[in-house]
Amino acid sequence: MADQTASNGTKSNGTNSSGTYLIRGASILGEGAEDLLIRDGVIAGRGKDLSEADAANATVIDADGLIALPGMVDVHTHLREPGREDAETVETGTRAAALGGFTAVHAMANSTPVADTAGVVEQVHSLGRAAGWVDVRPVGAVTVGLAGEQLAELGAMADSRAQVRMFSDDGICVHDPVLMRRALEYVKAFDGVVAQHAQEPRLTAGAQMNEGEVSAVLGLTGWPAVAEESIIARDVLLAQHVGSRLHVCHVSTAGSVEIIRWAKARGINVTAEVTPHHLLLTDELVRSYDPVYKVNPPLRTNADVEALRAALADGTIDVVGTDHAPHPSEHKECEWAQAAMGMTGLETALSVVQHAMIETGLMTWADFARATSVAPAGIGRLADQGRPLEEGEPANIILVDPAARWTVDPAAMATMGRNSPFRGMELPGKVVATFFKGHPTVLEGKLNTPYRYPAEAPVSGMAGAN
Repeated sequence: MADQTASNGTKSNGTNSSGTYLIRGASILGEGAEDLLIRDGVIAGRGKDLSEADAANATVIDADGLIALPGMVDVHTHLREPGREDAETVETGTRAAALGGFTAVHAMANSTPVADTAGVVEQVHSLGRAAGWVDVRPVGAVTVGLAGEQLAELGAMADSRAQVRMFSDDGICVHDPVLMRRALEYVKAFDGVVAQHAQEPRLTAGAQMNEGEVSAVLGLTGWPAVAEESIIARDVLLAQHVGSRLHVCHVSTAGSVEIIRWAKARGINVTAEVTPHHLLLTDELVRSYDPVYKVNPPLRTNADVEALRAALADGTIDVVGTDHAPHPSEHKECEWAQAAMGMTGLETALSVVQHAMIETGLMTWADFARATSVAPAGIGRLADQGRPLEEGEPANIILVDPAARWTVDPAAMATMGRNSPFRGMELPGKVVATFFKGHPTVLEGKLNTPYRYPAEAPVSGMAGAN
């Protein structure tokens, strides 16, 4: 087949059935240009000007001007299925993830039914494998029904086919300190981690936005920073006491950053995430009363944004987590007080981080790989994600055009959610190709075909999918 060149700069000599691809001249982690040979799901070669023999029977991809990075890993995604298929499905959410440059996502537990049993997490796991766009790792609930009253089946979920290692009641804080301590103790047995949504509920009753100057002017009930900071302070001490792993979801305040920095200096095993929207947007946007800007935790001040950026740059905040939260339009296109909280983020995350962190000189592309792939894979204990782009490593790779500019149009996205706070914004950077297990799920910036998993063997004694 004759060579064909796409407008975004990729060039291939057609497709092949052998699963062999030669990426020519990609800038590895934004540094020197080299070739990458992908064969049978792994990186079979890396170097400058790999020989024609290496390229035999390979699909050649011209990556001049493109950056090669390890596939992104999201520790915080809401896929909504089962139960809320009107908002998102595993299929639509993972299509969006692949287009955004992700090769793995952690699906939060607040589905209907809640992912608090082995049966439900295995269902999500099976749906992810059937879709084939990215690795879907279910997050198990900490408490039954997210009710905060008794621990869920943590051990059964860990032993299930889904092999759950992250547990969270995200959307609801595990506010009982005794229950939180027990959860931290329990997950130690299988090297799990509790991911806390830090929000003291008694300090945020009726809250609508960040507590500060803007909330006072608008007359909206404020959401104080201390509601987040007090829970983080308590939980890092609990984690230190029991010697367990704690992960703090969507950090949003400068005070939270200082508590996490203090905890890490003391050797406490805590990790933290920041969302793309908290790296870029402030509570000034709420003056529009547009519910697209309503989110939990709320958009904070410019001083908070600056502190979050600095913390991500210096490693105090370990990872970027999208907190992708799609909603049906009727849940967002309504009065502010009645609107659901949440924003989409899978298809814009890379561009927002490039804009907020790389174009400002705070991070390099190598730093980007650490925060969006290497560190989140470590937190989730994903052995084949976030790996170096070296020979013999799994071929979970993305190619990014850093010079591309595009305008965010929620209607054109793969996610079912249209609640993007970046709509109409021009952002830099575009994912040109995504390789998942060596298979191109995205080529020339468009969905290609999903990866097809081999059939799973039955596992005796484990709960099946509901």
